[in-house]
Amino acid sequence: MKKNTANAAPAYLKSNGVKAFFVSIWRNSMSRVGLIILILFLLMAVLGPIFLEVPKADYLGRLQGPSSEHWLGTDYAGKDTLIQLILGAKDVLLVAFYAGVISISIACFVGIISGLLGGKIDAFLMLITNVVVTIPSFPVTMVLSMVISVSNPLMFGMVLSIQSWAGLAKAIRSQVLIIKNRDFIEASRILGISNFNIIVNDVIPNIISYIAVNLISMMKEAIMAAVGLMYLGLVPFQGNHWGMMIQLSLTTSGAMMGSGAIMYFLSPVVCIVLFQLGCYLFATGLDEALNPRLRS
Repeated sequence: MKKNTANAAPAYLKSNGVKAFFVSIWRNSMSRVGLIILILFLLMAVLGPIFLEVPKADYLGRLQGPSSEHWLGTDYAGKDTLIQLILGAKDVLLVAFYAGVISISIACFVGIISGLLGGKIDAFLMLITNVVVTIPSFPVTMVLSMVISVSNPLMFGMVLSIQSWAGLAKAIRSQVLIIKNRDFIEASRILGISNFNIIVNDVIPNIISYIAVNLISMMKEAIMAAVGLMYLGLVPFQGNHWGMMIQLSLTTSGAMMGSGAIMYFLSPVVCIVLFQLGCYLFATGLDEALNPRLRS
């Protein structure tokens, strides 16, 4: 009985493997467009630093408009905007990825342990979670960004994820409470299977699509939070992050005053909007792609 029931949860996750996942994504027109957009940005982040060098300042050619030499013009220092945009994709995606993964990891740990074990552990973890939820996130992130030296994408991602996990942890706990009394969970407990194996083999496969969708959502939120902190000048982040490009275009070039820096301002804004759109469209097909019950 254990073989037929306890394994029923993870079995669907393995059906046809990776191929079935991408076939399902590709058949969904919205998620297909989202996948293409995300792949393009991923290629920018991976291949950009390999084939392109950081542009040097050329103040004689500052704030030029688009041309055959500089497709998106130049910035306040005469550096090519397109090259900066491509090189900045790596920093943007790394910060978003680290923030999303760290937040999801904490949320899954707290939510699954709290929901599955219950009792005093549940009460203690939810007490901490409720305290974190009630604290305004962005002001705290602002303070932390000033206190903690943000010098690389990993540290930046950690700062952004410190408070973003709490709401998701409560949602994951609710999901676990729904499935913890199902037959395959009860069968695993009767057979003396450890809580760790129950979590890995029974619980996580049942909520993997929910986790994946929220990972995409948290990456989107992390990008907007990062841009906000950079716009306020609270993060002395080194690199070509799109948030830094927006901040510099407004503070040093007067982009909003009709100066020649308008392309330097609009380029990262358009890329951020496209990336957000790609994440949204891709997420629309994730639940179906990760759950063959919906595919069938």
